[in-house]
Amino acid sequence: MKRLFLLFSLIVSFVCGLCAQAKYVFYFIGDGMGANQVMATEMYQAAIEKRIGVKKLTMTQFPYSGQLSTFSASHRITDSSAAGTCLASGVKTTNGKEGVDPNDNKVRNIAEILKEEGWGIGVASSVSIDHATPGAFYAHVPSRSDYYTIGKQLASSNYAFVGGASFLKPFNVNQSNDDDLFTLCKKSGYTFVRGEEEFNKQYKTLDKIILIPANEALDDKLSSSGMLTYAIDKQKGHMTLPQMVESGIKQLKKHENFFFMCEGGAIDWACHSNDAATTIHEIIEFDEAIQIAYKFYLQHADETLIVVTADHETGGMALGNGHGLSLELLQNQKMSSGVLNDKIKNLFAQNHHPTWEMVKQILTESLGFYVAVEISEREDAYLQSIYKKMLLGEDNDVKTLYNNISELSNSAVQLLNQKSGIGWTTSGHTASPVPLFAIGKGAESFAGWHDNSQVFSLILKAIREN
Repeated sequence: MKRLFLLFSLIVSFVCGLCAQAKYVFYFIGDGMGANQVMATEMYQAAIEKRIGVKKLTMTQFPYSGQLSTFSASHRITDSSAAGTCLASGVKTTNGKEGVDPNDNKVRNIAEILKEEGWGIGVASSVSIDHATPGAFYAHVPSRSDYYTIGKQLASSNYAFVGGASFLKPFNVNQSNDDDLFTLCKKSGYTFVRGEEEFNKQYKTLDKIILIPANEALDDKLSSSGMLTYAIDKQKGHMTLPQMVESGIKQLKKHENFFFMCEGGAIDWACHSNDAATTIHEIIEFDEAIQIAYKFYLQHADETLIVVTADHETGGMALGNGHGLSLELLQNQKMSSGVLNDKIKNLFAQNHHPTWEMVKQILTESLGFYVAVEISEREDAYLQSIYKKMLLGEDNDVKTLYNNISELSNSAVQLLNQKSGIGWTTSGHTASPVPLFAIGKGAESFAGWHDNSQVFSLILKAIREN
């Protein structure tokens, strides 16, 4: 049925696109999402249905697709701020810079340009709203690490909708008398709304909204946890990226035209941890957010453009490690490596000398080890050796960009990756090209191979030309 809808939408898009401009633009950026992450997700969805092949995501069924090169002005391997700046403005810059060129000159991004023309602007992310990719659509700073200044510029952006996991650093550590970012945003006319339920009660009467999860701190002005809860870890009441997109559309529909950038930022975090199952669940949630936009597109096919891409690939994910590809094993992982780490460390904190059987129980419940996932004597001995190091305090945490994970937690997740056939070349970024998908007004221009500096002009072309 989904394929029939997409075929219909292709026909409608072609016919209607001959005579209309894009009035509604969705720009989805899957941070760290390479082609192999997308393929792994589609193959995983087929594998859990006990078949070989793929179960297509919404984004991969869009009628036009291509790839992007991602190098920055300074490095063959970009970081998120340089890539975000390029995707937002078409200007290559130096790694670490945000919204400026290599000489620190401000560059205008597409959100700012359209805001000046009266468009409603929305920016949302599954990580903090002052992070590199969302920041590239409103901030201009020499350093992406200057979170307070980035957040201060958000306060003055006058965008209609902002969503994410609050602020990383809401205080100016250099000037203690300066207002915190919550206060600055409120002074600029923003209302902080906590969670979907509160949003639905308030949005009709509000011009400018910052949507944060209900569990994020606000009144006590604590900094953000950094991201929405991973999809694999979500419990009832946790905000999802699809909910954020749905809320953003409700707010932006108040405007005659709107531009909405939505980042799947937590994909990158999971890839930095080389956590395949968590990555796949993040991409599924990211695609569900795209589905929300696609439903809007079906109602406004002659006036809507949806573009999906990534800033870079993270982790160097490989599909196959010489032992086949058994992606169905990943369904046994019930939590992210970070939550598994917390469970194991809490066990050691509460029990001075927890037994190996107690640890095995956690590995069984969390990863399916010893029951659904066969563990050999050699693998068991390896895990036990790390357990013994923990008892002696001789284990070392594995440091990734955003997490410190115990050696045992990391080794267990990597063992599951290995048994499923997933490999990783790095815990950092790579120069691998990233996928590009498009549907709607002007979408045909996105087909084929492009540099990431071209996406900005292609979106503007879809808006400007009949």
